Amino acid sequence: MAGPPPLGELPPGYASPDGSAAPQILAGSLKAPLWLRASFQGLLFSLGCAVQRHCGKVLFLGLLAFGALALGLRVAVIETDLEQLWVEAGSRVSQELQYTKEKLGEEAAYTSQMLIQTPRQEGENVLTPEALGLHLQAALTASKVQVSLYGKSWDLNKICYKSGVPLIENGMIERMIEKLFPCVILTPLDCFWEGAKLQGGSAYLPGRPDIQWTNLDPEHLLEELGPFASLEGFRELLDKAQVGQAYVGRPCLHPDDLHCPPSAPNHHSRQAPNVAQELSGGCHGFSHKFMHWQEELLLGGMARDPQGQLLRAEALQSTFLLMSPRQLYEHFRGDYQTHDIGWSEEQAGTVLQAWQRRFVQLAQEALPENASQQIHAFSAATLDDILHAFSEVSATRVVGGYLLMLAYACVTMLRWDCAQSQGAVGLAGVLLVALAVASGLGLCALLGIAFNAATTQVLPFLALGIGVDDIFLLAHAFTEAPPGTPLQVPEPPSHAALSRQERTGECLQRTGTSVALTSISNMVAFFTAALVPIPALRAFSLQVRPHSGGPGSGRAWSQGRAASRLSAPAIHPQAAIVVGCNFAAVMLVFPAVLSLDLHRRHCQRLDVLCCFASPCSARVIQILPQELGDGTVPVGIARLTATVQAFAHCEASSQHVVTILPPQTHLVPPPSDPLGSELFSPGGSTRDLLGQEEGTRQKAACKSLSCAHWNLAHFARSQFAPLLLQPHAKAMVLVLFGALLGLSLYGATLVQDGLALTDVVPRGTKEHAFLSAQLRYFSLYEVALVTQGGFDYAHSQRALFDLHQRFSSLKAVLPPPATQAPRTWLHYYRNWLQGERRGAQQGGLQPAKPPEPQASLPGSLPEIQAAFDQDWASGRITRHSYRNGSEDGALAYKLLIQTGDAQEPLDFSQLTTRKLVDQEGLIPPELFYVGLTVWVSSDPLGLAAAQANFYPPPPEWLHDKYDTTGENLRIPAAQPLEFAQFPFLLRGLQKTADFVEAIEGARAACAEAGRAGVRAYPSGSPFLFWEQYLGLRRCFLLAICLLLAGTFFVCALLLLSPWTAALIVLVLAMMTVELFGIMGFLGIKLSAIPVVILVASVGIGVEFTVHVALGFLTAQGSQNLRAARALEHTFAPVTDGAVSTLLGLLMLAGSNFDFIVRYFFVVLTVLALLGLLHGLVLLPVLLSILGPPPEVVQMYKESPEVTSPPAPRAGGLRWELPPTLPESFARVTTSMTVALRPPPLPGAYIHAASEEPAWSPAATPAASGSSNLSSRGPCAATG
Repeated sequence: MAGPPPLGELPPGYASPDGSAAPQILAGSLKAPLWLRASFQGLLFSLGCAVQRHCGKVLFLGLLAFGALALGLRVAVIETDLEQLWVEAGSRVSQELQYTKEKLGEEAAYTSQMLIQTPRQEGENVLTPEALGLHLQAALTASKVQVSLYGKSWDLNKICYKSGVPLIENGMIERMIEKLFPCVILTPLDCFWEGAKLQGGSAYLPGRPDIQWTNLDPEHLLEELGPFASLEGFRELLDKAQVGQAYVGRPCLHPDDLHCPPSAPNHHSRQAPNVAQELSGGCHGFSHKFMHWQEELLLGGMARDPQGQLLRAEALQSTFLLMSPRQLYEHFRGDYQTHDIGWSEEQAGTVLQAWQRRFVQLAQEALPENASQQIHAFSAATLDDILHAFSEVSATRVVGGYLLMLAYACVTMLRWDCAQSQGAVGLAGVLLVALAVASGLGLCALLGIAFNAATTQVLPFLALGIGVDDIFLLAHAFTEAPPGTPLQVPEPPSHAALSRQERTGECLQRTGTSVALTSISNMVAFFTAALVPIPALRAFSLQVRPHSGGPGSGRAWSQGRAASRLSAPAIHPQAAIVVGCNFAAVMLVFPAVLSLDLHRRHCQRLDVLCCFASPCSARVIQILPQELGDGTVPVGIARLTATVQAFAHCEASSQHVVTILPPQTHLVPPPSDPLGSELFSPGGSTRDLLGQEEGTRQKAACKSLSCAHWNLAHFARSQFAPLLLQPHAKAMVLVLFGALLGLSLYGATLVQDGLALTDVVPRGTKEHAFLSAQLRYFSLYEVALVTQGGFDYAHSQRALFDLHQRFSSLKAVLPPPATQAPRTWLHYYRNWLQGERRGAQQGGLQPAKPPEPQASLPGSLPEIQAAFDQDWASGRITRHSYRNGSEDGALAYKLLIQTGDAQEPLDFSQLTTRKLVDQEGLIPPELFYVGLTVWVSSDPLGLAAAQANFYPPPPEWLHDKYDTTGENLRIPAAQPLEFAQFPFLLRGLQKTADFVEAIEGARAACAEAGRAGVRAYPSGSPFLFWEQYLGLRRCFLLAICLLLAGTFFVCALLLLSPWTAALIVLVLAMMTVELFGIMGFLGIKLSAIPVVILVASVGIGVEFTVHVALGFLTAQGSQNLRAARALEHTFAPVTDGAVSTLLGLLMLAGSNFDFIVRYFFVVLTVLALLGLLHGLVLLPVLLSILGPPPEVVQMYKESPEVTSPPAPRAGGLRWELPPTLPESFARVTTSMTVALRPPPLPGAYIHAASEEPAWSPAATPAASGSSNLSSRGPCAATG
């Protein structure tokens, strides 16, 4: 096998210098860079030769290994959990979610199903009985949904969330309450009797019709049952909850309804109610105290008069709450209804999802199409379906994209000459890239790395587009091997076997450095991006396969998710794995494909249809330089051109006859091209042998078509580069790109932060209509203020009240009505102990004023302290007995004697010396946890309304007034709290700036509480998904700076030219700024996903710049000449790479998700176009002006006289060197046909049969491309 090339062998196109060549002198101190690069090229050369020698084995083993890895896709897991896509491992939010998970588990408390009604005519008022009637029709249809699964029927009453079901000792009453207890449904219909129709529970008592909420009067029912059961405790519970007459005491929306109860206020008058007046202030569930639905939860687009009275609204909303899968499983576990079906949590989840889908379907179909109103329905299952659809792989688009790429690769590599055509190579290359990407992803799946929407929706197309670039690069280099690359020498045989292995080695030697450079730079860039704390940016930068060769929410879904699953995204090496697989395929398997294609060409088989022989084999005619004789050539002044014309004829017997005409020699004046060189004049020799018809006796002729000689390299050499490198063209390029940069800087100021769920859901769908209506009318978010463990709750009550007050004062927090106490557990707990006070109602404290039971709010009931005071004053409770007192008085008695001391737990002297709540409105610390146990067990409705979610949960304790034993007096204290929460509603959050302001205010309140010793954090979807915007732009700038610095380091290290690396980084920075500005003009908002693409633009931009820069760095001549030569040899692969990238992205345009189209297809398409313009237009201009000096210069011996050159070796060429113009080249283009040997390998470069090949004057990239002296063309048979 031939040894590695000498030091002068540099890509692209350096030929091996020898003694007969003009000396190649290392410029300046560049010996070390050239030596390092040449050493690396030597390794690549050896690799290529080894692959070619065992091409069949390499191809078989490579395909076998990649195919085996691709099978790993069968076990791939697609992750659709929103938190896993957004929450960074180890971040503040991640730690908070982890804490919530540890304390409460992974499931939410409930899930929400929502109905939004809007008028079909914009701006129409919905506060009319007719509009409410249509809302009732849709809600009633949805509430009657039933699904049959596992042999059981599941309706709303079985699976709905029921808040605060009390524990009753009377078994009959307990069973009746279990059947009748209402579901939590937040609806404007609750202001009317018709709200009872949505409750499906019923109970049976002998001698009475079925008891339902439509005919249930709790007060009247208790009076009837009073003589038969002791219901005093239950009566007090209903009185405290202010149930009253429940629904039968509310006005009827349609008083003409036959079932409208007589107790309804408008039953007798038969007058329709004033809907706006009834809905003013909101509605109540069956409990006026604990179930108050504020206006903002029910009405949207409200308008009021100057006095603040509600006049009109444009939207209605009803929310149905269902149990979580775990709650449903626990509720029916061990129940007789599920004992025979193997009840599990998975089955519970299946039941809920089936019901939710049916709910949405029936609700949307409830109203006729000609109705004046329209219903938008949404459920938790709908969101899951959207995320799953968003993450599913579209087989049609994937197949279509790959077929399109196959067609493009095949067409662009086909040639008129079958021997030069590489259509089959293009097909094999695309299929190989597809297999490499599949194998990389399969390996990721085998390693347990979960995929996400970006992996399934974008990666297959993006990886295809940029992966094929390497194929084009290697294919172009393989067909443009420089002269001196031996492929086949017929004799001697031993030498032929050796030299046949060098073609692939030469190809890898010329392109392997470039491929490795871009691959390493991209890997470093994307791994650098992974260091930036943006989870989605990490995921993308570690999933998307970088270029490595040629260039190429609303409440509907956030409600109740404070304790949802957490799995922060780890740094998954998906991208590195895919890059490694693709790099191995390009450097090992694809060269084997090229080597096999050489065998196909040697056997003169058709391209693609390789089973068929070529109808006209291509003759390769060796043309060697001739001596000029003894005469001298006035070098630098004129060029001597000797043209040989030959006619090649095809006889019927397939014999080839070559006729050689005498050469014609003439002097050509030196061209006055703008570059001062002959780069764009016909270089080398006249290599196209014109096929002409000679006489009428010839039966066949081989004619070369003019269009077959045109290619992108020819276009770049003869048209593009001369035009671009003109002085005025350079100035225009700099001005235009400067203007584009300035315009982009202005566009950058238009970019806003944000990513709404409406951007992700496909437009025109019912889901998108719902989300749009919700965002417009009901932009409410349920959040919670979580207090952790690590501090004493009993001694930190004042700090907890202060924290609640600070949080409540935030602009975005929806305040409670003036007549309602704050909806927090600490307020409910304190008020239950002492009764509601005006000062405590707003969360404030009145330290100097003792509590007065008589000062309670109108309609409120005195709680247990007030009941005890009354019983004590009347003598019903004494120091030694409480049996004659009330239930609440007896409870207060038991609490007042508690000391909190395990040794002496009771002290009866405290009955008159202490209060359950002191003068400052604080609960005595020694009583705090004991009272918490009693409150949790005795006030289930208040506990449920508070949504405290205590952990550890306080123990259950049942109060029995008639049990006076000492054991009943000892109340177990609750364990110190480690988790509790205050619920809040955030409103008016429309823009990202609103979210950021609310998050900053909440964090500031928690930080202030932390200084007081209270550990707290906010929880909810705004903090989960919008907190990234607090530092998004700072992280973005940090990522870009790190990437640019990393790219500079890699390019400077591998190119060994910091000057060139600086120019590359400058162009990349301009590309990023311009892409960011164009995003502003396109209205694309900034979130983690656009940031990912902006960061990726640095890596992708490397592909458009490094090849041009490397070609410039290794070329010889002036700045303009080197820039032109770099363009000539990189224009085609860079353009093909860009087109392949665009074709790969084209399938993204057909996505059903507008988000994919706008945020991926549009942005990445703009990025590819910007990369093409900057790589092929701006960078060559900058290099021609500011580029570094060449690494190798050609020096000439200065002599005052022109002497005759020494006699050349066989096939050599004598040069006349100018004494004063070292950079002026004299090119001798004398050529002739010298041998009529059997047809050699098509596409071969034939050398003289000497020990070492003669040196060709093509020692530069330009010359190497123009010295392929062969005549190829189709042979047309004639009669």
